[in-house]
Formats: sequence, C-alpha cells, structure tokens
Amino acid sequence: MSGQLTTHVLDLSRGVPAAGMRVQLWKMSGSASLLLREAVTNSDGRLDRPLLEGAEFATGKYELLFHAGNYFRTSGGGAAGADGEAFLEDIPIRFRITDPGAHYHVPLLVAPGGYSTYRGS
Repeated sequence: MSGQLTTHVLDLSRGVPAAGMRVQLWKMSGSASLLLREAVTNSDGRLDRPLLEGAEFATGKYELLFHAGNYFRTSGGGAAGADGEAFLEDIPIRFRITDPGAHYHVPLLVAPGGYSTYRGS
C-alpha cells in the first residue's frame, strides 16, 4: 500500500478555513530543489487531491511553501502592519518522509503574526 501527503490551512485570526492560499511542494536534494506540485486551497482550506500519492510518494526531504502574505492581502485578513507591509510572506515547512506506506498530513495554522504546524493524521 502506498502512502500519501496531504495538508490543510486554518486561518486562526478569523476562525475559518484559509480558502485560496497557494501551496507549493518542493523535493529537496542537497542544495537543489525541484518543484513537484502547486495547488490552491479550496473553500474548506484543503487541496482537492493529495500532494503526493502512488508511485510519486517516496522517501526523502520535502518543503511545503505556503504563500500566506498574498492570502492575507487578498482575503481581508489583515496581514499588513502600520507600514502596509505583511509580516509573514512565505512560510516554508521542511520535513522528511521515511515511510512510503504512511499518510503524512502537514497542516498549517496561521494568523497574520504567526503560525504553527504539526504532523497530523
């Protein structure tokens, strides 16, 4: 059985799913990186399909890049400070997949001034 990689994003400042946030998945290899997938969260703050699954799901080091600054600027979530600039722009989360048969779920809990993540189920 092959595993899969999924994510979702919650906007803690408004208590809603973060709909419309762009997410990129990168495969890290030494000093190089390869863009594997790019998607936008749906109305539930989730992606319409797993970022990786099947034959694409492999051990290695990856990075999820969440484009939070643009999300807050376009969603009315108040990302800008007194100078009009966003505090958070892009949020990189680097992690390792070691079990190709497991489900890796990497959620993002985000607000204009900070964020948190964990390995979910």
